[in-house]
Amino acid sequence: MSAESTNRRIALIGNPNTGKTSLFNILTGMRQRVGNYSGVTVEKKTGLWQMANGQEVELIDLPGTYSLSASSLDERVAVDVITGHGMGGRAPDLVVVVVDVENLRRNLFLASQASELGVPMVIALNCWDVAERKGLQIDSKLLAQRFGVPVVPTIAKRKSGTMELAKAVEKALETRPTMVRPLWPEPVQNAIRKLQQELVTERGEALREGELQRLLFDRRSAVRERLKTPASEHVPIIEAVREQLYKDGFQPDAAESTLRFRFLNPLLNDVLERQAAMKRRSKSEGIDQLLLHKFWGLLVFMGMMYVVFQSVYTWAGPVMGLIESAVGWAQGIASEALVGTPMLQSLIADGIIGGVGAFLVFLPQILVLFFFISLLEASGYMARAAFLMDKLFQWCGLNGKSFVPLLTSFACAIPGIMATRTINDNKARLITILVAPLMSCSARLPVYLLLIGAFIEPRYGSNVAGATLFAMHFVGALVAAPFAWVLNKTVNKGRKPTPFVMELPHYRVPQVKLILFRMYESGKEFVVRAGTVIFAMTIIIWALLYFPRPPELQDQLATEYIAQISQDSTSGIAESIELDANQSSELERQVAARYLEQSYMGRFGKFVQPIFEPAGYDWKITVGVLASFPAREIIISTLGITYALGGEVDEASDDLRNTLNHAKWETGPRAGEPVFKIPVALSIMVFFALCMQCGATLAVIAKELNWRWAAGSFIALTSLAWLAAVLVYQIGTLFG
Repeated sequence: MSAESTNRRIALIGNPNTGKTSLFNILTGMRQRVGNYSGVTVEKKTGLWQMANGQEVELIDLPGTYSLSASSLDERVAVDVITGHGMGGRAPDLVVVVVDVENLRRNLFLASQASELGVPMVIALNCWDVAERKGLQIDSKLLAQRFGVPVVPTIAKRKSGTMELAKAVEKALETRPTMVRPLWPEPVQNAIRKLQQELVTERGEALREGELQRLLFDRRSAVRERLKTPASEHVPIIEAVREQLYKDGFQPDAAESTLRFRFLNPLLNDVLERQAAMKRRSKSEGIDQLLLHKFWGLLVFMGMMYVVFQSVYTWAGPVMGLIESAVGWAQGIASEALVGTPMLQSLIADGIIGGVGAFLVFLPQILVLFFFISLLEASGYMARAAFLMDKLFQWCGLNGKSFVPLLTSFACAIPGIMATRTINDNKARLITILVAPLMSCSARLPVYLLLIGAFIEPRYGSNVAGATLFAMHFVGALVAAPFAWVLNKTVNKGRKPTPFVMELPHYRVPQVKLILFRMYESGKEFVVRAGTVIFAMTIIIWALLYFPRPPELQDQLATEYIAQISQDSTSGIAESIELDANQSSELERQVAARYLEQSYMGRFGKFVQPIFEPAGYDWKITVGVLASFPAREIIISTLGITYALGGEVDEASDDLRNTLNHAKWETGPRAGEPVFKIPVALSIMVFFALCMQCGATLAVIAKELNWRWAAGSFIALTSLAWLAAVLVYQIGTLFG
């Protein structure tokens, strides 16, 4: 691979649902890297594309966008990258515009906008087979002649046309063809010249004509953020120019689309011919009549979601069991190898291996969920579901695009929050991020299973237990709606919502290879992003639970334990007592429980316990709640330690369930009374259903928004969870 070839950079751009990402995957052969664009949280995908002559170039998959107006983060990236501000200050050598042949005029609107930025261009006419089936005929050679750039028909899913595209791109890198541009009316040209005279970038460079058009035609342009002139000065300049354009007879918000389509329409004459419509089109419309029906469509959606979540638990269960066994096996080996160094033993076995296992155990559920999400997206149903949900979301300030992030958050809020980048309404995106942690993630499931299995099922049977488990998964979702409504009335009050616009893609047969690759990407992202944060916070929590650890405490407990045994023995001589294996294990568990009680976390738990007492929590439950912040399921192992059962227990442990059933208040006015009753169990489950999902979720919110919003969401959700837990306990106690 030559240095020259690897330095070549090509950007793929296109409308959503044009097959752009499928084409990118095929051209790069899955040799991709995923990261964030500099300065923004939108992901970038880059890969190596082998040309017809064997050389390789860097290919960038830009987020799908309908225009360069940059009303959302992912649309802004397209402008930044093409103008050379989003990838190390260097513009791509060539842009490949992926066009859906069924929507030629609208797709070429984006190509026309990109041409104003002066970057060489090649047009890929994708979905050629769909056009032929629906009776569309396009003269690609005439189109190339009129637009002045190469036009190549492609069928991404069949890899058809990719070699021809590679040859056209290879030649275009040398000839550098640019698409013909409109001849703008004199008032528009005057406005652009005025902006060019008054404004420069923060680097002191003159703005390109395409960037000046974005300032002129867009109310909220990403280009404004790159101006050297302060906002207090450049905003009046831009508004004055827009006002003058309005006086000259052109509405700035509508002028571009009107004039650009007026330019494109004559060029498309005799290029596109439509024959008789095929039956396949009527079949698609018939399916939509069912799936988009306000009643039957919602019923189908609920049925699909039931299948999805049922599969998440049933399919992932065996693999999760294997991971738990592997983690336990690794902890056992580490404990035996480090038996002479207790602190290092606890750090490796409980802190590091336990911390890794705490999030790896949920990877199977996330993979299964993303399998279904990828399947629904690739088939074209996900867009229909978003359209269906839009009517249900509008009243609380969200829109249909919030559906996919919230659905994803049922597995884990981290990918769900990151999926909000496609929401072009900033207020709807903000609210979606803030309510996403209310969706009941998979890490809360062990808490539900433990408490339902210990207190609900023994008394009321499996049917009520199953209904309780189902209800707990929707407690957060039910609270999320009024919570979003309150945010909509208070956050950015007065801003008008952006209209929800989403194109319904064609129904397609999903490609298994691409679905599996999407699962791999999502799993890798979860492990790298969430895992690192959870791992770090688990080590911190381990230290708080482990230190201080005075050695005399262990000697004191051992003496007391032997004395107690000696009183029960027939010899009555303490010195002659030798502990058997069971007694030694019991002593170790009691020592661990006492160490946890006097640890920094135990002391803090006792200090804040009065705050949680109205919810029915003693200091042991409070410590479990505090220790579970990195990952919610950690409360189970913490309870196992505090009740001297060891940290290896899980939600199905009979010993832990029995111990909780017989746990008593140790001090205070309730001393001797049972700690765990059904109102307490419900209170704990409701608290976990409504509080912040985990520390990694908080970190991702900070990355997507800022730490001020992250801290505010943590305080708000914790307060909401505490209030709901108190109400559940107090009302439950009132009714016995």
